Amino acid sequence: MTAVRFENPEEKAYLLAAIVASSDDAIISKDLNGIVTSWNRSAERIFGYTASEMIGQPITVLMPPDRIAEESRILACSMKGERLDHFETVRQRKDGRLIDISLTISPVRNRDGTVIGVSKIARDITQRKQIERQAAILAREAEHRTKNILATVSAAVELSESDTPEGLKAAIRGRIQALAKVHTLFLESRWSGAELNQLIAQELSPYRTDCERALIEGPRIMLEPTVAQALAVTVHELATNAAKYGALSVPGGSVQMSWSQSPDGALAIRWIELGGPMVAPPTRQGFGNRVMNSLIEQTGGTIAFDWREDGLCCNVTIAKPQG
Repeated sequence: MTAVRFENPEEKAYLLAAIVASSDDAIISKDLNGIVTSWNRSAERIFGYTASEMIGQPITVLMPPDRIAEESRILACSMKGERLDHFETVRQRKDGRLIDISLTISPVRNRDGTVIGVSKIARDITQRKQIERQAAILAREAEHRTKNILATVSAAVELSESDTPEGLKAAIRGRIQALAKVHTLFLESRWSGAELNQLIAQELSPYRTDCERALIEGPRIMLEPTVAQALAVTVHELATNAAKYGALSVPGGSVQMSWSQSPDGALAIRWIELGGPMVAPPTRQGFGNRVMNSLIEQTGGTIAFDWREDGLCCNVTIAKPQG
């Protein structure tokens, strides 16, 4: 590349002035007392002050009260001939809005090498900082969600038992699949939670080929993720038990699932089995019941089983489950 040669100092000064004027960054100069001596168009755009308003004024006009002390440190560094690169700080626009900026600060010298002022290049990085803050928030949320997921999976696995290895695998597989399904709903809602009707319909879909086989009724309620996970596994356990031993194990049997919400936000869910084989209360708490009890208790809720002769009735109550 051939170097540009200037015929005279005026031509060089004109070109440099044009570069400063057209820069996307604010280019500002000040004397050693912190008084502004030049102010380009981008400085006007970024900070909201015109050149006529700022030239002759102290640069501290742009500084929030908690940042005033930065000016003495900047001047001290410049007077020593030191340069500051990409110094990130906060400044205040004319309209009072705070913005994040990145400063490159250089001493200005005369022909003798004496420092006579300071030049600043300021870049508005507000948008970038907002993205960084949002990313940090999302990272913390992701960490929280991951811990929550692992805790739920751990509880489901720890409480899983069976008389055979194959039975144990099937139990764990079914519970993890129930969690995977509800997480699909979380993605659809951008992790705000899962809608209760969708959650239940999803878990009972294998048994709803006949509309009378599995009835669902209740208002639209959005559940926060922890509650949704617990209910997804609970519905899975109830449906699995009904398919093996209860109303869904015989052709004429059916299940009904309904829910309501009280004025104080408490959620009441009822599962009823009808038309199944004769039911007798179990002599001990089954493995599935332990899982359901543990997960519902983690939400601060309660679960109760009523082993009627004509089928199981299960009642779940959760206080203020909405996110």
